[in-house]
Amino acid sequence: MKDSTITSGPKRVTTRVIAAMKQEGAKIACLTAYDFLTARLLDQVGVDLILVGDSLGMVFQGHKTTLPVTLDEMIYHSKAVVRGVERAMVIVDMPFMSYQAHPEEGFRNAGRVMKETGAGGVKFEGGERIADLVYRTTRAGIPVMAHLGLTPQSIHQFGGYQPRGVTAGEARAILKDAKMLQEAGAFAVVLEKIPAKLAAQLTRSLKIPTIGIGAGVRCDGQVLVVSDMLGLYEDFQPRFVRRYATLAETIRESVKRYVKDVKGENFPSRNESYG
Repeated sequence: MKDSTITSGPKRVTTRVIAAMKQEGAKIACLTAYDFLTARLLDQVGVDLILVGDSLGMVFQGHKTTLPVTLDEMIYHSKAVVRGVERAMVIVDMPFMSYQAHPEEGFRNAGRVMKETGAGGVKFEGGERIADLVYRTTRAGIPVMAHLGLTPQSIHQFGGYQPRGVTAGEARAILKDAKMLQEAGAFAVVLEKIPAKLAAQLTRSLKIPTIGIGAGVRCDGQVLVVSDMLGLYEDFQPRFVRRYATLAETIRESVKRYVKDVKGENFPSRNESYG
């Protein structure tokens, strides 16, 4: 039986619903997904936002960073995710170098994502430097989620995955960037790996929702990489990840039993065979 407290609510999550959730003080639950089956499961239990993250480069493709992911790959995965969703709003990460070179290129690539995937919006990393792109994209009717703090596509510039906004200068810059992106038309902003006090300040000062990842409990919502929170990706566990399962171990044990049954001629049984 489905939990009515989880599945009740709007039939379809939109930017209007997300804005209303902030006004009402209702927390926004967001997770990543990269395939049809995972997206369907997340949608069935009430996840509000599903992010097709370029994190797939690490947890799906096995790269060390998100940088190798291409626009075509993001579109491929996003199509699969959208097919599995009935209620949640699907947001697609714009991958590295799909928008950094020129706003015109970013605008056209965002349009391609919307046209080919059926997603509900796109996400850009960065602050002031992408404000014009956000303005142009939103004016064309494409919802944009912003991303500030630790932005993984700039990892080589940062020199590592250290928290951002820890100095007074960095904090002021993030505050300024967030307000510029809000004015440019972003409907929400991801705050990654910044001090909880700074995230709380941003949440209070912005009209648009904040979605935290390693940014404390005072954000309007939270996002995690699904492979991290389910215990599938074991290479490292950031401090901000809470593991709700240990599926990697469950899968290993299940496959171990299968191998044993095959080699011992215990699978398939007579009931699992025909004739």
